[in-house]
Amino acid sequence: MVLIKTIGNLLIMVGRPVLSLFKALWGLIKLPPKKIAWQEIKRRPGRPKKKKNINPFKGKIKYIILTVFFLSGSIVMSWFYLNILRDLPDVNEIYNPPKLSTAILDRNGVVLYKFYDDENRSWVSINKIPVYLIQATIAIEDKDFYKHHGISLKGIVNAVIFNFKKENGDKLRGGSTITQQLVKNVFFSNEKSFKRKIKETILAFMVESKLTKEEILERYFNQVAYGGNVYGVEEAAYRYFGKSVSEIDLNQAAFLAGLPAAPSSYNPFGQNPELAQLRRKHVLEEMNNAGFITKEKANELISQPVVIMNERRQMIAPHFVFFVKDYLESEFGFQNFERRGLTVKTTLDINTQLMTEKIVKEEVDKVSGLHITNGAAEVLDVKSGDILAMVGSKDYYAKDIDGKYNVTTALRQPGSSIKPINYLLALKKGWTFSSTITDDPVTYHVSGQKPYTPQNYTGKYLGTVTLKTALASSLNIPSVKLLDANGIGNMIDLAEQMGITTWKERNRFGLSLALGSGEIKMTELAQAYSIFANLGDKVKVAPVLEIKNYLGEVIYQKTTEKTEMMAPGEAFLMNDALSDNQARTPIFGPNSKLVIPEKTVAVKTGTTNNLKDNWCIGWTPSYLVSAWVGNNDATPMSWVASGVSGATPIWNRIMTNILVNKPNEKWTMPSGVEKINMCGKDGYFLSGSQENIKCPPTPTITPTN
Repeated sequence: MVLIKTIGNLLIMVGRPVLSLFKALWGLIKLPPKKIAWQEIKRRPGRPKKKKNINPFKGKIKYIILTVFFLSGSIVMSWFYLNILRDLPDVNEIYNPPKLSTAILDRNGVVLYKFYDDENRSWVSINKIPVYLIQATIAIEDKDFYKHHGISLKGIVNAVIFNFKKENGDKLRGGSTITQQLVKNVFFSNEKSFKRKIKETILAFMVESKLTKEEILERYFNQVAYGGNVYGVEEAAYRYFGKSVSEIDLNQAAFLAGLPAAPSSYNPFGQNPELAQLRRKHVLEEMNNAGFITKEKANELISQPVVIMNERRQMIAPHFVFFVKDYLESEFGFQNFERRGLTVKTTLDINTQLMTEKIVKEEVDKVSGLHITNGAAEVLDVKSGDILAMVGSKDYYAKDIDGKYNVTTALRQPGSSIKPINYLLALKKGWTFSSTITDDPVTYHVSGQKPYTPQNYTGKYLGTVTLKTALASSLNIPSVKLLDANGIGNMIDLAEQMGITTWKERNRFGLSLALGSGEIKMTELAQAYSIFANLGDKVKVAPVLEIKNYLGEVIYQKTTEKTEMMAPGEAFLMNDALSDNQARTPIFGPNSKLVIPEKTVAVKTGTTNNLKDNWCIGWTPSYLVSAWVGNNDATPMSWVASGVSGATPIWNRIMTNILVNKPNEKWTMPSGVEKINMCGKDGYFLSGSQENIKCPPTPTITPTN
């Protein structure tokens, strides 16, 4: 109905002069014929009447003219339908949002990056756009905006006059209204043709009949180009001034208002950046002519050039940003991510991120002589499951390695850092940390395979030791013996419950799984060990706090998902064993980098036998930090000492920075756990599990023969 009404109005406007011409022609046809002299001669009586000289077309010419007129009209209307109306865009598309950038923010609102498809654009409502920006735009683009209904004949005439008088160097001026410019940006490409102009005019009438002037302005400000790949006034304000459009001043508003007329020419980062300042001057003059500002104010602002931010498009925390993008696609099914106009507030803390990046790079540089070319780290808030920092490599933009390689999500062998899962399984099967196990040579024979003889990292043996000492000192042989007793399949089952998803092909794993032969992801190992930090509760690790659509409506809000994964007593005992510095002293010494002075921290290291991966992962009741060093191509490092070099200094510095000025946190002993003096020392036990414990002899270090 709107289309019919609009076309009718258009035909009335265009057809009036045609009808006037038709009426003039019709009037000529109806004039009485001129009298000819011979018709005035009186005929003699009795003389027969002279036969008239009849014109065969007389009396029919009016019908011929009508036929030609309507035939021409039919041809015109047919052409009009075939070339204009038949493929006229659906005006209702004006309600659809344009391509909008998706912004990734840290937890405090700092922009980490914006994804966009050709056009970097953010939506802003009209009530957040300053009045003086609206006035500046109307003054320079369409002074009669509130008077016309889509097109301005006055504007067209003025443009024709200007173009006729223009001097060399002046650009052609168009007579398009703001409504027409909106229509052009929404429905058409940059093609310039007579047909497109007619369609643009029709749609401008239709848009004016559907939207209020304020709605048209809102869409205009969010649609048009402001230079380069910047679209929409909100994104332009951030790009050129580093602030929201609601915060810009009058001079900056005049600068922005001048750009849409020729965004390529006026682009302040283009070949002629001075043109943008000259255009601003013209906008201010037109604002004065339109009565929006005084002459004095215009001159004052003209003398104050607008300062533009340096052009840059830097990504902060790039590994994390792309991790979030993948998460949004997999968890929420978002397609066309670059044009959805989402605002994604993540869990990342920018200060923690920058601190972690700095430490990783510095520590990797220190050990570069050991053929260690890369490092990575991740920081969690274990109570909420928030990822506070993710550093996937020493430098995302590094040239000497593939800096884009994200170690935190890559498959790497964890070495001894995987052992806590094996020891947790032992607790579930009735062992205690005071139970003893022998640390001495052993060889396993499996049919069809080479004999397997595990070795301790130091090449030495401690004899009979408690499980607590075996775990805290990261002894390999007791760990393999324990897995043999626990069962490989049972360890895989437990690991999967804790969050490890990469051990699906079970038949390829043997007892070496106890020493980290099965590849894992750092993100999943951090998820698994955060359960220890939370005393048995599995809090889902997720990187997103909130998602808003382009209108600012919240479409997702993070909630803490918590399930009990293990008994609180089991987790407490694991934390106690891994935070006991005395238990790890036989291997690491009393003052290693595993100690954070005056803080209670559980920690586990890991180094693969082939020296391809070196790990350190530790946690408190509130935070977890994991660190790794190695080489992307899995070539061996020259030398790393498990727990005291490589990843451990990275872990130590990050954890120390996080805990500085924070009170020492200890895990509260849960019900079902008892503190008992056993074998001459105090220890924690699950109630009833202390029975039948045999006290071991004092450990001694025996060199390997």
